[in-house]
Amino acid sequence: AVKPNVGHLAALPTPGRRWRYPAGESGKMPNIGFYRNYGKTYKKPRRPFEKERLDAELKLVGEYGLRNKRELWRVQVVLSKIRNAARTLLTLDDKDPKRIFEGQALMRRLYKYGLLNETQDKLDYALALQPNDFLERRLQTLVFKQGLAKSIHHARVLIRQKHIRVGKQVVDVPSFLVRVDSQKHVDFALTSPFGGGRPGRVKRRSAKSKGGEEDDE
Repeated sequence: AVKPNVGHLAALPTPGRRWRYPAGESGKMPNIGFYRNYGKTYKKPRRPFEKERLDAELKLVGEYGLRNKRELWRVQVVLSKIRNAARTLLTLDDKDPKRIFEGQALMRRLYKYGLLNETQDKLDYALALQPNDFLERRLQTLVFKQGLAKSIHHARVLIRQKHIRVGKQVVDVPSFLVRVDSQKHVDFALTSPFGGGRPGRVKRRSAKSKGGEEDDE
């Protein structure tokens, strides 16, 4: 009987058997065609039924048109990492090379995304950041505040349906953080009906039906 070609699967360990490398690959891991990071990007709250927190989260979810609370938790994880970095640097001496180099890099990043302005030049300001500061820089929020959408929820629909571009790039991710220098380039996509592109399917169909009625008359 012909044995099936199982390739690298033969090298995987099975219960009750010791690990063995394939012939000619002693000391090497099996070749894996892709790598994926399965780390979580959000963290659930320790106390799931705390009333004050639940009310505050629900208010933010409604105000910024978030899909679920996981989107808010994701922002909180990013914020906590920035705070931890700032807190660690503040423990060092003012003239420490690490504090100077990494502190300037952190502040530049916060300026670039509009989370702080140029006058806020101390690491203490990074500790004072709130989730609202990040939510204000989301593409969904900016599309609504620039008047491109009728509501915060309409903004999300426009982005997901690829009607919005940042510069020349069409962006379909509502949580995309817009840089300060890119904010003035947020507009309708050139291929979108709202940006002078081809009319949508329903409009084309209605125009075609009207044309047919005129021909009949």
